[in-house]
Amino acid sequence: MDFLFVFIYGLLIGSFINSLIYRMENNLSFIWSRSFCPNCFKNLGFWDLIPVLSFLFLKGKCRYCKKPISFQYPLVEILTGFIFLLVFSHFKNIDILTLIFYLITACFLIIVFVYDLKHYIIPDKIVFPAIGIVFLYRIFEFLKFGFINSEIFFNFLIAAFLSSTFFLIIFLISKGEWMGFGDVKLIFLIGLFLGFPSILVALFSSFVFGAIIGIVLIFLKKKSFESQIPFGPFLVIGAFIGLFWGKEIIDLYLSFSF
Repeated sequence: MDFLFVFIYGLLIGSFINSLIYRMENNLSFIWSRSFCPNCFKNLGFWDLIPVLSFLFLKGKCRYCKKPISFQYPLVEILTGFIFLLVFSHFKNIDILTLIFYLITACFLIIVFVYDLKHYIIPDKIVFPAIGIVFLYRIFEFLKFGFINSEIFFNFLIAAFLSSTFFLIIFLISKGEWMGFGDVKLIFLIGLFLGFPSILVALFSSFVFGAIIGIVLIFLKKKSFESQIPFGPFLVIGAFIGLFWGKEIIDLYLSFSF
C-alpha cells in the first residue's frame, strides 16, 4: 500500500510538473490561473485532470474541442510516478526530511529533462533554485553533524566544481558548439546532489547514452553529424543512474579491476 500511495502521489506531482512546464513555455502565471485546454482554452474540470486516467478515458482528446492531447502529459506523469517509487524504495529508511529533499530534487531534474528535450534550453529559473535548495540542504547537513560531516560536505562541493569545470572547458574550447552553458550549470547541480563517486557514474552514463542515441538517430537519418542534440536529458538520466545504482556500479567496476 505504501508503494501504491507513493506511485499515485508521483502521478499527481507529474501532472503538476506538466502544468508548470506549459506555463513556463508560454510565460503564464502558475499561481493565479486554472488549468485549461491549450487549443480551445476551455477551463478543465476535475474529471479532465485525473493523471493518466483522464487521458485514457478521453482517448487522448480534449473533452470540449476534441483536439489531440500531447502524449507528454501521461508520459511525464508515469515517469514521475516511477521515479518517486525508486526514490522511496532506495531511501525509505532515512529520515523524512532527506526523503523529501530527494523527491524535490528529482522533480527539478524531470522538469529539466522535458524542457531541454523540447526546447534545447535548460532554464535558469529551474536550475538556480534547484542549486540553491541542494546547497542549503548540504549546509544543513554540515551544521547538523558539524565537523564530523565536513569531509562529506566538501566531497559534494568538490564534485560540483570539478565536474562543472570539465564541462566549462568543453564549452569554451568548442565555443558552445559541443556543449551549452546550461549543461555546465546543470552538471554543477548534479555534482552537488550526488558527490563522489556517484558523479563519475552519472557522467559516464550520460556520455554513453548520448553517444548511443546519437548514433541511432544518425543511422535512422533523423539527425546528421552536424545536428544538435540536447545533452541535458542524458545528464538527467545519468544523474538518476548515479543516484540509484552509483555505489553498486562502482563496486562492480572495482571487483573486475582488482
